[in-house]
Amino acid sequence: MPKLQGFEFWSRTLGGARHVVAPMVDQSELAWRLLSRRHGAQLCYTPMLHAQVFVRDANYRKENLYCEVCPEDRPLIVQFCANDPEVFVQAALLAQDYCDAIDLNLGCPQMIAKRGHYGAFLQEEWDLLQRMILLAHERLSVPVTCKIRVFPEIEKTVRYAQMLEKAGCQLLTVHGRTKEQKGPMAGTASWEHIKAVRKAVGIPVFANGNIRCLQDVERCIQDTGVQGVMSAEGNLHNPALFEGRSPAVWELAEEYLGIVQQHPCPLSCVRAHLFKLWHHTLQVHQQLREELAKVKTLEGVAAVSQALKLQCQEDMSRQQEGVRPAGNLAAFHWICQPYIRPGPREGSKNGGGGSKRALEEEEGTVDGLSKNKLKKQLRNPHKNFDPSLKPKYAKCDQCGNPKGNRCVFNLCRGCCKKRAFRETADCPGHGLLFKTKLEKSLAWKETQPGLQEPQPARPGTPGGLREVMGGALA
Repeated sequence: MPKLQGFEFWSRTLGGARHVVAPMVDQSELAWRLLSRRHGAQLCYTPMLHAQVFVRDANYRKENLYCEVCPEDRPLIVQFCANDPEVFVQAALLAQDYCDAIDLNLGCPQMIAKRGHYGAFLQEEWDLLQRMILLAHERLSVPVTCKIRVFPEIEKTVRYAQMLEKAGCQLLTVHGRTKEQKGPMAGTASWEHIKAVRKAVGIPVFANGNIRCLQDVERCIQDTGVQGVMSAEGNLHNPALFEGRSPAVWELAEEYLGIVQQHPCPLSCVRAHLFKLWHHTLQVHQQLREELAKVKTLEGVAAVSQALKLQCQEDMSRQQEGVRPAGNLAAFHWICQPYIRPGPREGSKNGGGGSKRALEEEEGTVDGLSKNKLKKQLRNPHKNFDPSLKPKYAKCDQCGNPKGNRCVFNLCRGCCKKRAFRETADCPGHGLLFKTKLEKSLAWKETQPGLQEPQPARPGTPGGLREVMGGALA
């Protein structure tokens, strides 16, 4: 069957999906995808997977995709981060039988993406991206899609999208923020950029950004003309967003924990989801926040969630009629609702108030240290946060990890071990003595005159016959 492309792929394979759950690291696992599908999501993405690790590590493939096969979990798109065309295609070939499309992540703005040279930090390397998508389009049996962030200039963003389409991208998700817009500096996503891209390309476009409720979804589709809308944080705080409902938090928390019983996932994922779902309640009942952070079992997490439910029901029974929710909340804390990320505070110590460092210094209480740094200093009183005192690590010539300072090959231990074994060489810096051990072994054999290497007997000789008969009898 020929590979479907563009709008035919979107309408037939993806069922004309309009409500989409975003790829989220450690947050869009199978259990969460199934919960979201029950409440209006029509298409889900896997968490972002690292293409290089996916190729070389069978356990990584098993844990993140192969063991999560579920008939109800379709249509599904697998997302990879990659910066090498061959590696990307190798990973995609290993995943294509378990999904409906392969997505290339060109939108991750985090520091780990900068260090690994992937995500949004590839958006200036158009030649590389063209080769990656073109190769995948030619060799895969499923379509290749992309998720991008915008440039500050609308015109450049449009040319970027057109380049990806020309290379073979069959569906484009546009996050309407630049790679600098993240965390406290996230700001508002630009639907104008998304609208311009939608008008300029001939493939389906999904919009991402500024989605907090179903009304936002409908308004985004109307304002930009996109085929679908993707939600990340809105979905995490209210998985029933695409249904247009805001149920009690415990309703969805209990349903999610029930799914996890059938489709287990790491406890860290479960805990992270409950922190998002119970976010507003945990600001009120902070003692349970500490308990949720400490529990080590799924049963313990469920017990804390149950305790939060009882606290909420008690708060409801004491709630006086006509009283408004506390703070800036649109509803009471026990109702699923979006989290409004605070922006940079004005009038910070540095005068700018527009950087994450300025935020951290303002929140600090001793020597300008942030709360997280103060916690680290409590655990280790000798901890120093002066960047000038941090050791500078040279990179491995092959994989980019820190190399051994005394490695004779200028490699990290993993790469050094492979090379030393292949070349029967020594690396004292890593304690690898393949050459020395071989020489010792040969020297020892020379001192043993009666020791000879066993010679394979020919089948026609008596010894060969005994070997054949012995093997048959065995």
